[in-house]
Order: sequence, then structure tokens, then C-alpha cells
Amino acid sequence: MKDIPRRTTWIRPPGPVADGLRVGLLGGSFNPAHEGHNHASTLALKRLKLDYVWWLVSPQNPLKPERGMAEFSRRLDTARKTASHPRIKVTGIEAELGTRFTIDTVEALKRRFPHLRFVWLMGSDNLVQFPRWRRWQEMFSALPIAVVARPRTALAARVSKAATRFRNALVPPDSRLVPKRPPAWTVLDAKRNPTSATRLRASRQ
Repeated sequence: MKDIPRRTTWIRPPGPVADGLRVGLLGGSFNPAHEGHNHASTLALKRLKLDYVWWLVSPQNPLKPERGMAEFSRRLDTARKTASHPRIKVTGIEAELGTRFTIDTVEALKRRFPHLRFVWLMGSDNLVQFPRWRRWQEMFSALPIAVVARPRTALAARVSKAATRFRNALVPPDSRLVPKRPPAWTVLDAKRNPTSATRLRASRQ
């Protein structure tokens, strides 16, 4: 954690910030980044007609232990090498913002870049455990959410507490999601990528 940059007043945006650009936000530890992240990002770019996807590499996920977590700079560097699309922008902006929780990051990004149209991207495994996130219900009110179906959790996600709570806000998986006023969420399903950071770390050990 010693290599996390200091919080700054002015923050450089990860990519272009022209009025009305559609930007997907994919947050996580990226410990390490892998093809599943690329799959989710490119699927969202195509289905939701996004202009960019920002990978928000977290300095330290509050729901995950520090033990076994690679250094922030290493995870950031690996993510940049792994990103497979020119419209995927890898950033450690959470460290610059000084935020720890996703809702705080989202609110800070909306304040700093009010002319961008953000959508939160997440895997179906995260939707299952979404109620563990800080102020998770406010996430649905903060911006549209796109859930990418993953192996073994797609069905559980559809009947999860979060999905049930916001079932009336479910919309078709197309480009109309991003302009919608939240709460609005959708499920993006295609050929599912089974890659996971947990399995990659286990195989390396």
C-alpha cells in the first residue's frame, strides 16, 4: 500500500471527457486483471453503445483482505498490459480521489465530470453479494447499472436480494439504458467467460 499516490486537487481524466460521452465504469481489485474483464468491457461497449470503459483499479477493496493482494502499482501495470481494446482506459483514479467505497467514488466522478454519462458495470457474482456494499441501494439511484452474466452466478443474480428489490427497474440490454434516469439496470448475457482472478492466483501458487 506504500505506492499509492497522494490525493491531489486536480485530477486528470482517464480518457476524453467531451459532452455526452457514454462511459462504463468497471471497478475492482484487478488482482490480477484477466480476460473476463476484457469480455465484460467489450460486451458493454457493443451492447450499450459506450464510447469508453474505465477500469477503476482499487487501492484496496474494503470487502477483501490485504493478505494476498498484490501491490497497487503492480495491479495497475498488469491491468494496462491486459486491456485489449483501445477504448478501455485503465486508471487508479480512486487513489487520487481518496475514496474507499464505490458509492463515494461514483459520487466524486459525477461531481468532477458532470457532462459524462456513466453506467456501472459489474459481474453477476457481484450482484449476488451487492447488499454487502456500503449504501448499495443508493448505487441504483446514482447511475444505471449493467450486470454481465458470469458462469455459476447468472441465475442466482436474477433472484438475488438486489435484483428483487429493484425488479421494476429492469430494462432491455441495449443502448437505451445509459440515457435512462436511474434506477435502471439490465443484464448483458452472451458466451460467458469463466476466467476468475481467484483461480488465476491459485494456479500460479
